Amino acid sequence: MSHNSNKRIAIVIDSLAGGGAEKVMLTLAKGLLARGHQPHILVLQPAVEHEVPAEIPLHFCFDAHTRNLDSFWRLGTSVARLKQYLETLQQQVGRFDLFLSNLHQTNLLMTRTGVAPLYCVVHNSMDEELQRQRKLGPLAWLEMWRAQRALNGQQLIAVSEGVADELRHSRRIKPASVTTIYNPFSLAEIRQQAEAQTADLPAGDYIIHVGRFARQKRHDVLLAALKKMRHDIPLVLLCSNRRKALKAIRKMGLEQRVIVPGFQQNPFPWIKHAKLLVLSSDYEGFGNVLLEALALGTPAVSTRCPHGPSEILSGALSQWLVPRRDPAALAAAMDRALEQPPDVSSAEILDKVSLDTIVTRYLSLLARD
Repeated sequence: MSHNSNKRIAIVIDSLAGGGAEKVMLTLAKGLLARGHQPHILVLQPAVEHEVPAEIPLHFCFDAHTRNLDSFWRLGTSVARLKQYLETLQQQVGRFDLFLSNLHQTNLLMTRTGVAPLYCVVHNSMDEELQRQRKLGPLAWLEMWRAQRALNGQQLIAVSEGVADELRHSRRIKPASVTTIYNPFSLAEIRQQAEAQTADLPAGDYIIHVGRFARQKRHDVLLAALKKMRHDIPLVLLCSNRRKALKAIRKMGLEQRVIVPGFQQNPFPWIKHAKLLVLSSDYEGFGNVLLEALALGTPAVSTRCPHGPSEILSGALSQWLVPRRDPAALAAAMDRALEQPPDVSSAEILDKVSLDTIVTRYLSLLARD
């Protein structure tokens, strides 16, 4: 199979609502397109918040009214319908040379359709996700466990060495193969978007946190750390679910210090002009925002959470990693970074995640078959 011939690649994902995995796959699709290949994005549910370039075909596998695709009693029917959908689609557009499956619901269905070659991309720590579901109750735990078990015997792509390591040593599944491919970043595009004029940017200095308002991101630890800092610098939270965020801020009595502009289609000017970006998560798959900060020359402080931050803040930058769930340690690191801002422009990771490098890694999967 020659490398340079035009490849048709199906990127399958739950939806295109605003999450990290969705953004990663859109970037990959743009990179494949730029190299003369034909990416198609297939979403299970027609929820789209991200902008999809007109040249990239977008297909909806199920209509909006179809609920609980993966519920125990519906799974068989959903798989049969998806299989039929993929068959019809390939009759129209041609056979796909590669299927990339993302997120739990999609993995659960795609691994049962029998299509090949299929790779499932694992975007997060499986152990941490399962532990979190346990707190939400037995049914949530069972659904997550079942989705993870679907990866047994599959070819997997891990978005960081930490995730790959966890998959190789998992007691729940034995993958057919595990390949680490970092998330792709179009560094030039990030830097270009960061130049956009943005009306609401704060006038003075500020630190920034970018991430969904979700338990995993530990806004509670971040707000507690803010209270403990010596520097009286405002914090900007770029998150969806503004109402929930404001409630947490009021509870901590931090209304005067925290700015919540809401979800930003283009977060890069905000990141670029910040004195510091902070990540307070319990777990990540990679920690994309850390990389975006480094690409824009903004120093970053992060919890040393599984997995990703220690691969991004490596070498001299590893001193900016702190234990998770420790507001005092986070506060101290933020104070220190404001006093002696590290030079992040030459971070080693930047070369390893450029879009072109990552597209080549994905295309090399095709040479295996």
